[in-house]
Amino acid sequence: MVVLSVKPLFSILVVSLTLLLAVVLLSPRSLFSQTSLSSNSLLGKSDIWSVRRMVEWRPCKWWLQGHLSALPSESNGYIRVDCYGGLNQMRRDLCDGVGIARLLNATLVLPKFEVAAYWNESSGFADVFDVDYFIQQMNGFIKVVKELPPEIASKEPFRVDCSKRKGQFDYIESVLPSLLEHHYISITPAMSQRRDRYPLYAKASLCQGCYNALRLTRSLEKKASELLEAIPKPFLSLHLRFEPDMVAYSQCEYSGLLPTSVKAIEEAGGDRKPWTGELARVWRKRGKCPLTPNETTFILQALSIPINTNIYLAAGDGLMEIEGLTSVYTNVFTKSSLLSGEDFTSMHGNTKAALDYYVSINSDSYVATYFGNMDKMVAAMRAFKGLYKTLFLSRRAFAEFTSQGIRGKDLMLALWKAHVDDYVMGRGSALPDCFCEFKL
Repeated sequence: MVVLSVKPLFSILVVSLTLLLAVVLLSPRSLFSQTSLSSNSLLGKSDIWSVRRMVEWRPCKWWLQGHLSALPSESNGYIRVDCYGGLNQMRRDLCDGVGIARLLNATLVLPKFEVAAYWNESSGFADVFDVDYFIQQMNGFIKVVKELPPEIASKEPFRVDCSKRKGQFDYIESVLPSLLEHHYISITPAMSQRRDRYPLYAKASLCQGCYNALRLTRSLEKKASELLEAIPKPFLSLHLRFEPDMVAYSQCEYSGLLPTSVKAIEEAGGDRKPWTGELARVWRKRGKCPLTPNETTFILQALSIPINTNIYLAAGDGLMEIEGLTSVYTNVFTKSSLLSGEDFTSMHGNTKAALDYYVSINSDSYVATYFGNMDKMVAAMRAFKGLYKTLFLSRRAFAEFTSQGIRGKDLMLALWKAHVDDYVMGRGSALPDCFCEFKL
């Protein structure tokens, strides 16, 4: 009788333990178990910055030290670059616009930063960048004017459509005729234009305009410098992207989010719904889904970044699930925590973004969870300044490994190897147009 009563009890116990184990393994936080997160040195490695690099990207000598072709005695007309979006998207458009103006032998009018309610923005080019310094640094590369001649100043520029289209967009064929006819045009550069078609003098102008000629206004640089000084040293600047609009736009589905986050994503998405089924899995494995703060924290620890690291959070408003980071990395600093309330509330989107940019290009190390316009600009400027502790976290590697069922310490080891390979080879550390590869 005793034997008969023990067998059912033993079977129930086995089934219960099996179910419990399944729940633990399938739960959203099983990837980031407390064992994984409890120690910086779980992998027995120094942090990723101690790994010796094999490749660096440095500014090419052909534009830093090259002999400039003399500017033609007469200009073909005036070009105004109309820039849209966030600060770094507009900066990217300006960089391209400088190269285009030189390509077409045009005089550059100060760019127009379009007011965008979406970005909570009302500041223009002169509110962010030092105009006189820009004009001075572009001397010999391209002519820049603050004001148009009287006979043109009263006119609106002729708008030339450079929007995305199939095939390569050629400015000489498509834009130069309008410039010669109207003498004053406005453009927003097309991403489909291949810069490798530019002659060296146009490339040099682009590089000079992008990396040597843009300096913050004195008042904004003073504020940015004060912010930089207030951050405990050394520190890592982390550009973390997990805002409702970005997640909604990605159309990625997440489990285990807070109800407030789910609601914010739904409101931001409108009719845009997350992908489901096989399409959702393929989309995620292609690296299209933003990393959550919890996932970011796990990868930082996989890279042996100590949990007592001082972290400046370079991020916009509305960042969700931030406790996934701050519950482990407790020394996290933000603009709003370091600036006085009056200083912070008086700033618009571009000026806030300018502070993040300034701090990030001067930080001891920089880590980005995305590869957007700010990240590309920051990485390039850090390379320009000789700062190489720069890394982009791989959403694709994380998605690939987790889809294979890799968990815990094995996942940490896999992520370490993937990111070390990128760091050693300098992948993604700078834009190739103005930078050359140096073997170490």
